[in-house]
Amino acid sequence: MEDLPRQFTIRESSHRIHNPLTPAKLAALGAALRLPPGTRVLDLACGSGELLCTWARDHGFTGTGVDVSRVFIGSARERARELGVAGSVRFVHADASGYVAREPGAVAACVGATWIGGGVAGTVELLRRSLAPGGIMLIGEPYWRKEPPDQETAEGCGGIGSDGWAAGLPELLGVFGDLGLDVVEMMLAGEDDWDRYAAAQWLNIRRWLDANQGDELYDEMRAELTAAPVRHVRYRREYLGWGVFALMAR
Repeated sequence: MEDLPRQFTIRESSHRIHNPLTPAKLAALGAALRLPPGTRVLDLACGSGELLCTWARDHGFTGTGVDVSRVFIGSARERARELGVAGSVRFVHADASGYVAREPGAVAACVGATWIGGGVAGTVELLRRSLAPGGIMLIGEPYWRKEPPDQETAEGCGGIGSDGWAAGLPELLGVFGDLGLDVVEMMLAGEDDWDRYAAAQWLNIRRWLDANQGDELYDEMRAELTAAPVRHVRYRREYLGWGVFALMAR
């Protein structure tokens, strides 16, 4: 089983949430779902486990997080102990793309990693296999806030949309409808949220560079830090949106 590239874990080494959702918005989403204590959640590609750990603490949820990164799974387990919820949640080091819960639960989530299912449609089908009737599916996905005017802009946003799959927000919601799902809640990232997510990466990279001058990735990460801030404000901040969408089968 492959792990995440080292570049990713260097870039997001201090992140509790590996997407542009702030802690306040993650908390607001958990409250907005209005689910009872004991609700069972499956979080595929869970990263460092912040969704499961904080929702277990704040709402009494239980559940399982799955991620391919040993580093992030270790962070998730540590976070569960820190918040006193280690008895309510568990974290599994595994490839989330093939993971199905032993028993269907009330919430099945993939927040910002729909590549595990080969895109939105495949991830929806994967999550359906772990979701009880009447349950809520959570999908985190990018969309164009403004259509990029050229290929350079699309590539400056990380290549998202350069193959034609990304859409505007109305079109993305239409995709969910075409898959037989009602959109029942959403939490969208704004420009400030992108700033917090991206700028924390720059500090992580700089501190890693200062401590690892002989590393084989040094030149690559040095080049990334040089280019990333300008690329962010020129492209991604303006053009790329991101949100978490709560979905229920029709």
